[in-house]
Amino acid sequence: MKLKISFLVTMLAILFLAKTEVQAQVDTNSETDFNELSETFLKRIIDKKDTQNLQDILANTSISELDNALDTNDKRLAFWLNIYNAYIQVILQKNPELYDERSSFFKLEQIKIAGEMVSFAKIEHGIIRKSQWEYGLGYIRKWFPGKFERKLRVNKPVFNVHFALNCGAKDCPPVAIYEWERLQEQLQKGTKRLLEKTSEYNSELNVVKVTSIFSWFRGDFGGKGGIKKILKENEIIPSTKGVKAEYTNYDWTLYLDNFIEL
Repeated sequence: MKLKISFLVTMLAILFLAKTEVQAQVDTNSETDFNELSETFLKRIIDKKDTQNLQDILANTSISELDNALDTNDKRLAFWLNIYNAYIQVILQKNPELYDERSSFFKLEQIKIAGEMVSFAKIEHGIIRKSQWEYGLGYIRKWFPGKFERKLRVNKPVFNVHFALNCGAKDCPPVAIYEWERLQEQLQKGTKRLLEKTSEYNSELNVVKVTSIFSWFRGDFGGKGGIKKILKENEIIPSTKGVKAEYTNYDWTLYLDNFIEL
């Protein structure tokens, strides 16, 4: 009888310890600072260090945990910008040949986050642009986004993200590490820098040549009027009156390790 009681006590103790250990793991995971993780992800890439353990954390978290941690719009924007840009570097540095078929590359579900395989297209158009249809020029929303997208997308999209997302091409914006506490300042700096680099205004003809990004997502910028307003605010053109915008060809040559500090 004593042996049986002793055995039962031992088993209960083992079960209690196992439960405590699991709970400790859950508690540790629930305290993960995902914004800090996303920043560290890019820092390690810049320093040529391994990122697999960070990828594992992202893969094994839950949608609800990520949703709760990213509890402001700026936290979400900063996190997803960093994650998108980081995985572009990780995947294309390992398999640059994937870029030969860009359309398939961006649609391929190859990034595991919160237990689901997601594509670059879903992160960009579904989460960062808040469920915009990829081919809708910024005017058409997706009708039936899935749970992952609904729970983790931003609450309020901003046009500046188009000057922050790096898709791996030579004409893409350079990669910065975005910190949610100063995200808006960084986005403004990045926007101005890219526009100054890619725009050319001819005062005699009153014509401005600008990046094709404006054409692809014109609705995100508020249409032609909104584009001119953005150009004026960033001192690319002196006035919005009578200005004609022309879009330059985009250089899709693969170009990685294009980093900048903002």
